Amino acid sequence: MKIRSHTLTQSCRGRLLSPIALFSMILPPAVPGALRAAAEQAPCCGPITPEGHRLAPTLDSKNVESLWLAQEHVNWETGEPERSGEDEGPGHHTHCSAFAAAVAKQRLGVYLLRPPEHGQKLLANAQFEWLRSAAARKFGWHRVLDMREAQRLANQGNLVLVVFQKPEKDLPGHLAIVRPSEKTLQALRRDGPQIIQAGIHNHASTIVRVGLLNHPGAWPDGVRYYLHTLPR
Repeated sequence: MKIRSHTLTQSCRGRLLSPIALFSMILPPAVPGALRAAAEQAPCCGPITPEGHRLAPTLDSKNVESLWLAQEHVNWETGEPERSGEDEGPGHHTHCSAFAAAVAKQRLGVYLLRPPEHGQKLLANAQFEWLRSAAARKFGWHRVLDMREAQRLANQGNLVLVVFQKPEKDLPGHLAIVRPSEKTLQALRRDGPQIIQAGIHNHASTIVRVGLLNHPGAWPDGVRYYLHTLPR
């Protein structure tokens, strides 16, 4: 691209322009927008590391789409039904929190509040409160301040949770595990991190926005993210 020296001279007369200002005079106007668009389509949260690639099949091994099914009373560790589908007694609800606690215990060796310390009923709300506590920090849990960092840490093979507590404490909240994903920044902003969850609908892989559809007010500002690093 040819640059006329007298144009720069006139523009600079009487003041010294920064290199960025000079560069903006040279760069075609469409280029900054194109760079922003390219950034939106690039992976948001770093590559999936070898540890992240090992985490994904560990999560999938729990067969969440066939176990921990809603409207069944289940064994919290296995997800297998313990009573008939017509049972209307305690425990007849969804099992997001039990699934996460089972994965943490059986596959990753991590303590997350679970039975018998707390029953399955309203366990997600209790886990939300517990994760904020000094007790959780003693077990290695730490808050993650934003969803981009949450996805990045999951990509590195760490255990990352997304948690929502209902304002009405007698109604169930929600909890899911962030799974590795090389999603774009645009997709992250629109949908949130990639997750695996039990719930009204169980998903081996979905997005936070969809996982929380049955919890008005949760997405995007009502959730919190928590991290437990895993051995390398």
